[in-house]
Amino acid sequence: MKLRIKGNTLRLRLSKSEVAKIGSDGYVEDAIHFAGNAQMKYAMQVSDVPSLSATMENCTITVHLPKALAQTWVETEQVGFEAHQPLDNGESLYILVEKDFQCLAPRPNEDESDNYAHPPVEAGHKC
Repeated sequence: MKLRIKGNTLRLRLSKSEVAKIGSDGYVEDAIHFAGNAQMKYAMQVSDVPSLSATMENCTITVHLPKALAQTWVETEQVGFEAHQPLDNGESLYILVEKDFQCLAPRPNEDESDNYAHPPVEAGHKC
């Protein structure tokens, strides 16, 4: 699972096996480790929530995914979904969750074998 954070934007990209784990277990997590045994975890959990949301507790970011949305995402070719979560300070947290696709140009130091095949690029379309 890849995590990207910029300002009030949170983006997760999940591989094929991680999406399958959401479908079977309802939960997937990863972590980044720092010196001194410190770590920050990030997770996605299928929950009884009305809409996509995120929490931060005990150095763990958890994206909560409604059951119906999770089922549709796992069982179809739907690439992703997004939400704006209102915050107490009047701002919002933008959450984007996507299936992780293989890059169009190979990256020599990155294993993309568990990523989704990239859809064909339309003729004349330049990325």
